[in-house]
Amino acid sequence: MVSAGDFRNGITFEMEGNVYQIIEFQHVKPGKGAAFVRTKIRNVIAGSVVERTFNPTEKFPTAYIERKDMEYSYNDGDLYYFMDPETYDMVPIGADVLPDSFKFVKENMTCKILSYKGNVFGLEPPTFVTLEVTETDPGFAGNTATNATKPATLETGAEIKVPLFIDQGEMINVDTRTGEYMSRA
Repeated sequence: MVSAGDFRNGITFEMEGNVYQIIEFQHVKPGKGAAFVRTKIRNVIAGSVVERTFNPTEKFPTAYIERKDMEYSYNDGDLYYFMDPETYDMVPIGADVLPDSFKFVKENMTCKILSYKGNVFGLEPPTFVTLEVTETDPGFAGNTATNATKPATLETGAEIKVPLFIDQGEMINVDTRTGEYMSRA
C-alpha cells in the first residue's frame, strides 16, 4: 500500500479499478485548512492524463508493472509476434497496443513489453535505432544556408526528415521518441 503523502514521480498504484502512474506531485499546506497532495496522474493502460487532489492519508494498493525484454520476430496481419529470449515462447501482441514509434523497429530488435497482471498494454522500442536509408532525393551542394532537410524512407518503411548530405544506402541513427534524425551510423 502507498499513501498519498508518500507519492513520488513514477510510482504506480491502483485506484477505481485502473492503474495510474504519477507524473507530477506537489504537497500543499495552505495557511488555513488541511494539507493536500495535488497530482498529475496518467492512466497507464488508456494513456489519458488527469489532474487530481488527494488527502495525504488516503491509501492505495501498489501496482507492479512488469517490463520484460522481448525480441520482435515477425507480424502476421494485425498480430505482431515477440519472442521471450529466456523461454523462447512467442507472444502475440495486437497492432492497437503498439505505439507510433514502433515504425522504427525491424525484425530481431529487442523491445520492452509492458504488462500488468499478465495483460500486455504497451511496448517501449529501443530509444535509438540504426536504420538504412532506402529512398531519398540526392542532395545539392550549396543548399546549406539553413538547416535544410529532405524526406527519406527508411528500411522499416518509416519516413523522416534528414539533412541534405544523407544519401540513399547510408546507415543513420534515429531517436524513436521524437522520430528525428540523430547522426550517421
